[in-house]
Amino acid sequence: MAQLSDDCFAFGGNLLPVEEAAKRMAEHVPPVAEVERVSLADALGRVVASDVIATVALPPFDNSAVDGYAVRHADLQGGDTTLKVAGRLQAGGRILKAIDAGEAIRIFTGAPMPEGTDTVFMQEDVNADGGAVTVPPGLKRGANRRLTGEDLQEGAVALPAGRRLSAQDIALAAAVGLTQIEVRRRPRVAVFSTGDEIIEPGQPLGAASLYDANRFLLLALLREAGAEAHDLGILRDDAAKLASAIEKAAAGHDLILTSGGVSTGEADHVKSAVEQVGKLVLWRLAIKPGRPVAMGVVRGAAFAGLPGNPVAAFITFVHVVRPLLMRLAGADVAPPMAIPVRAAFSYKKKKGRREYVRVGLRRAPDGIVEAVKYPQEGAGIITSLTETNGLAELLEDQVEVTPGSHVGFLSYASLVA
Repeated sequence: MAQLSDDCFAFGGNLLPVEEAAKRMAEHVPPVAEVERVSLADALGRVVASDVIATVALPPFDNSAVDGYAVRHADLQGGDTTLKVAGRLQAGGRILKAIDAGEAIRIFTGAPMPEGTDTVFMQEDVNADGGAVTVPPGLKRGANRRLTGEDLQEGAVALPAGRRLSAQDIALAAAVGLTQIEVRRRPRVAVFSTGDEIIEPGQPLGAASLYDANRFLLLALLREAGAEAHDLGILRDDAAKLASAIEKAAAGHDLILTSGGVSTGEADHVKSAVEQVGKLVLWRLAIKPGRPVAMGVVRGAAFAGLPGNPVAAFITFVHVVRPLLMRLAGADVAPPMAIPVRAAFSYKKKKGRREYVRVGLRRAPDGIVEAVKYPQEGAGIITSLTETNGLAELLEDQVEVTPGSHVGFLSYASLVA
């Protein structure tokens, strides 16, 4: 299990920029150390533990990229050239000996190039007549030929350490003959919700009760991020019981994740609970929604306490917790890049704070993609997440958005994949 020091999150300021939070986490949170070997079938989303070196070239031999005729480019004349068809070669077939001058080989996609041939004419571009084929002028030497190692050289790094494996990565591993990959252990995360008003879905809903949405949101987000998420239920607003449950969860987990109870109200007990059993610095992030975020360490495990409003919990998870989780997993993941789109809304904000506005995308009559702001702004409006495509990111120095201006758009897919 990753072991954090008690002062690794120390921060003396009032509002911490999002990038600074991510930087501090990257500097002070070690990846999990344990490594395991998994089959390719189970490797999706896992993080490569050490560089994977290609033991074969890809492709391992020169081969044809099309169905057609393999020729020696030196035999071609200024106009049409008629060549004798000296053989036929399919994918998986034995490599043929060198052909003679004035000859061609009928060849199919993936078949090895016969010795001496260097160019392939597509079958639809030639005229075949019995034992001869006439090819047109103008084709460059090497056309339609795949060279040995043009995709990946033998001995090259096929998959670097820290790569979080995608379906494409798994295809590459299979193409160089691997059946298993060494990966880091998944980070283990304990998940709680907090609050006397929160109850389990399926139970009778009291007059002042709310069904627990945040825990299910966070569990799903953790699993999408490749973590091993453990559901530890709902914690009531009791500082002593919170402290005991959090301390117990620290054993065997790399991260403890809660929602609710991290603000400054009388019933917000998470801060004092964590301070009883570990060290906590209340990170007041320069972000909206989601300013109250608690980060700390309990018995060597990281702790993150997110706001209780679902939208704020989602936004702080993708911008604060997910980078921490990727660091714990040993993943070298670049932050998502905002794509510029045209704004179809007006908005004003305070300078010095990063804001995320929930937006849907549409194509305007002039063909340009534009962002439309969701009509309700509340941090508890879950439909603002389900009825939109992503977030418009408004940077700290920006104070206003006007229709026709450009904003950076972050799709939900880019934030959770």
